[in-house]
Amino acid sequence: MEAQILTVLAEAEQPLTTGEVLERLGAGAGLSYSTVVTTLNRLHSKGVASRRRHGRAFRYRAVADAAGLTAFRMNRLLSKEDDRASVLRRFVSSLDPGDEELLRDLLRQDDEG
Repeated sequence: MEAQILTVLAEAEQPLTTGEVLERLGAGAGLSYSTVVTTLNRLHSKGVASRRRHGRAFRYRAVADAAGLTAFRMNRLLSKEDDRASVLRRFVSSLDPGDEELLRDLLRQDDEG
């Protein structure tokens, strides 16, 4: 749900109100207004959405896209672990071969940067 809402915010050309987010999600999303408000507040608290007051409501803008939110979550989980090396080793060993190679390529690019 957070990723869906963040995607709506990221694709918008301007900050959106809760009602505008709900409208863009469509009836098929099956979300209530209060659920969207709660989720937007959580995204703001996590630092992946910004907001500014607009009358009595807030307008929200994505600070990160859905990939950024996933990276944020992964980093938050990793930061809670005492043995980060073991967690990262197991993560890499559980990747599909193509994803592992992609990760290695990305790390090499950073080293060459």
